Amino acid sequence: MSVIDLTQDTFEETIENNEIVIIDFWAEWCGPCKQFAPTYEKVSENHSDIVFAKVNVEEQQELAGMFQVRSIPTLVFMREKIVVFSNPGVIPESNFEEGIKQLKELDMEKVRQDLENAQAEQEQNQS
Repeated sequence: MSVIDLTQDTFEETIENNEIVIIDFWAEWCGPCKQFAPTYEKVSENHSDIVFAKVNVEEQQELAGMFQVRSIPTLVFMREKIVVFSNPGVIPESNFEEGIKQLKELDMEKVRQDLENAQAEQEQNQS
């Protein structure tokens, strides 16, 4: 699958209709972003079952804020509408592929349960 440009307008539909979405937050002026772009493209070609998206942080500041992007490039792995991994900086292709393998193997029932437990604990601490 080719890499798509993700915007505020297409975000909701993209995560609703795809089990796995990997987002690359980048900017035109960012050297490391340009260095990582060919790796991102290459890896995307190996996984037709995953949506690979790019977000230009200059044009989509709301999305970057929503994901609390503080440095670029930042990769965000989402599965079933849940952010399961976020990594600032460039990662080597082999690590990227390993991350995707782990993402596909995740027990999402356990992830959801862990999220519920963390939210309950946070609410309890605020009381």
